[in-house]
Amino acid sequence: MAKIKHNNFIDTVDEVLSGAKKEGVLHLYAEDKILTGRTIKIKGKEMFHFGTTGYLGLEQDIRLKQAAIAAINNYGTQFPLSKSYISHPLYSELEQKIELMYGIPPIITKNSTLGHLAVIPTLLRDEDAVIMDHQVHWSVQNACQLLKLRGIPVEMIRHSNLDMLEDKIKQLITKCNKIWYMADGVYSMFGDYAPIPELLALTQKYPQLNLYFDDVHGMSWRGKNGTGFIFDAIKELPENCIVVSTLSKTFGASGATVFCRNQKLRDKIKNFGGPLTFSAQLEPASVAAAIASADIHLSPEIELKQKVLADKIDYFNQLLSNGNLPIISKNDSPVFFLGMGTPATAYKFVHRLFEEGFFLNLGIYPAVPIKNTGIRITLSSHNKLEDITALADAMEYHFPKALEETNSSEIKIRRAFGMDNKKAENISQSKEQELFIEEKNTIQDIEKSAWNQYMGKQNIFDWDGIVYLEKTFSQHPDPTNQWDFYYYIIKDNKGIIVLMTFVTYGLWKDDMLATESVSIHLEEIRKTNPLYLTSRVLGMGSLFTEGEHCFINQEHPLAEKALKLLLDKLEEKFNDLNADMLVLRDFEKDNSYNKIIVDQGYFKIDMPESCVIENQVWHSHEEFTKTLSLRSRKHFNKEIEPYEKYYDVVIKDKLSKSEIGRAYQLYNNVKDNNCAINTFRYTQEIFENMNESPNWEFIVLALKVEPENPFVGVMFCYKNDNHTYVPELIGMDYKWAKEYQLYRQLLFQTIKRANDLQLQKIDFGVSASFEKRKLGARIIPKVAYVQTRDNYAMELMNTLQNDYKSIAK
Repeated sequence: MAKIKHNNFIDTVDEVLSGAKKEGVLHLYAEDKILTGRTIKIKGKEMFHFGTTGYLGLEQDIRLKQAAIAAINNYGTQFPLSKSYISHPLYSELEQKIELMYGIPPIITKNSTLGHLAVIPTLLRDEDAVIMDHQVHWSVQNACQLLKLRGIPVEMIRHSNLDMLEDKIKQLITKCNKIWYMADGVYSMFGDYAPIPELLALTQKYPQLNLYFDDVHGMSWRGKNGTGFIFDAIKELPENCIVVSTLSKTFGASGATVFCRNQKLRDKIKNFGGPLTFSAQLEPASVAAAIASADIHLSPEIELKQKVLADKIDYFNQLLSNGNLPIISKNDSPVFFLGMGTPATAYKFVHRLFEEGFFLNLGIYPAVPIKNTGIRITLSSHNKLEDITALADAMEYHFPKALEETNSSEIKIRRAFGMDNKKAENISQSKEQELFIEEKNTIQDIEKSAWNQYMGKQNIFDWDGIVYLEKTFSQHPDPTNQWDFYYYIIKDNKGIIVLMTFVTYGLWKDDMLATESVSIHLEEIRKTNPLYLTSRVLGMGSLFTEGEHCFINQEHPLAEKALKLLLDKLEEKFNDLNADMLVLRDFEKDNSYNKIIVDQGYFKIDMPESCVIENQVWHSHEEFTKTLSLRSRKHFNKEIEPYEKYYDVVIKDKLSKSEIGRAYQLYNNVKDNNCAINTFRYTQEIFENMNESPNWEFIVLALKVEPENPFVGVMFCYKNDNHTYVPELIGMDYKWAKEYQLYRQLLFQTIKRANDLQLQKIDFGVSASFEKRKLGARIIPKVAYVQTRDNYAMELMNTLQNDYKSIAK
């Protein structure tokens, strides 16, 4: 298999969050000497605090503080023993009071993350399965990783997609005993709710279905005794449901609680639930504070506190309804999310609100899709009505200012979040238009000389190459090989071309750049479900081309504006097509436009390295080896030159019908042996079209020792009119590959042919860079920029990739 440098998910996350940190909106420090909950001091400025998750403000309640102080005085700062041996004196009282609140004995854990790690591996048997909402909290997803090592199926669905959930249930129902669906009660970013009535109906329809909820954001402000959103929605906990709640956040103390009806299961978790057995228990101060909070929850006072917060939520909702802000998922939770679309707009808005004296949270990838960046606003009992009024006024004033500063619009944001656009209005341009963009749907509508001047100097996307691509893919009957073509030209008001590019729209495999082990696993599934984990992608260039697909005149003073105009146009097309993903490729890793693109709502991923040979002119093997390093020269003299004598090498402009069949067979051999870059299989028609195009030729290798056998290797090569040679695809008979160094010989014969044609550049593509480097190729690190409708596919690829890495280790 070809060795490919794959993108690392952690690097992508680090890139995004590092950018936010540089903007001064993440990893901040509070500077207060005393915290009241209403305000918070950051970088010397006191701000009204609209970022807490302590919605009822109990963390500042004097009764909780006094209880914690007394516990420290009486019992010390900690009780350093596992609960499996003995619990410190306050634990029993806390458990009794939590049971009074819920009517069910609790399991108390150090925090919800450790709670999930304690419960989930104990709860699931090897014959069970898990289906996760892709927005369920990270702590749940992390705990489920342990299940995969036991061979337990762990599936993922798009957020609250009940049709997808039911499909997964049907797939698993004959294979598994119990199926556990895992979701949040209240989701921490958008503040939306799990669809409880529909989920309960599914448990009636499918008795094997069980429900597991993380309800830490639904706690205290909702339900009888403040037991949370889930208990309020289902009233009485059924046997097939488990709920993890919290003693921190709104409860005001620390720790988490787990609830299930099954006494035997509860005892089993307590007996050996990983962190419950081996981790330290809650500190005395935390338990004492939780007891004091439980007393409040068991008293009529909790309803008064809930009512005060509910009134503030209603008040804020009323203020927002008078304006035109794109608030996502309007409901009665204390969590509000203001859509910003791009990180750049979010950064500007946060800074503006900071300056006005309001602290808000940034919501950014991976918590939300990069194009769904926004601001999370949380209300608490600490906020006064005048604070809320001032915040609403500041948001209405600064929102359009942030849009204007970042070349965004309300329409863009509403499109990004799939919202109604009726209220949104375009901002008219008052100044004279500086740039004009043209969209074409065929290369025939673009002048050949103009296209070749700016775009035709590399790979196979000169004008004639695009003609071949359109003929081959634009009306292909196979949907996996069918593309729509769009061409964009941006000119200034004098008619000078500033930017030129093309994009295609078609199906991609979501695992195209995943590791081989992931793709091999998915290909087994695709034998019965061919379009499993595929997406509709609007991508710069095409899957058949490689190189700089976008020309930008960097000397032009409007170059950056032209790029932003293109991004706007592509986003518009992306939404019109309702595509799943928008991909800009292939940019060199250290390109000067990185910040502009990232700020417009893309995240950067590493692409496989590109391999190029340039400016080589030689007349003998000896002259060629002088272009190589000493080590590569030894490799050539040992592994390549001695094997050339075994081959008859023929350059063919056309192949016969039988030769096309053989060449296609050899291509399929390579395709079957290589999932490093997992694209769809090309049909034979694509190779027949090569045969009819004057720009294509075929380097055919036959073994002299097997004169009766058909040829054993073929390189499908494109001759670009602008002095570039492109070995686009390769075919091999693996029976002879190792003994006669077939792959290396095909590479060398390609270099030799380009030299004979006096073509000064070879675009060697993206795979096997180690082998190509040994033959003089220059390696160019490449990146792509990606937008997605949601994070589902990327998160699924990341979890699958981690699965197979851990198994391999």
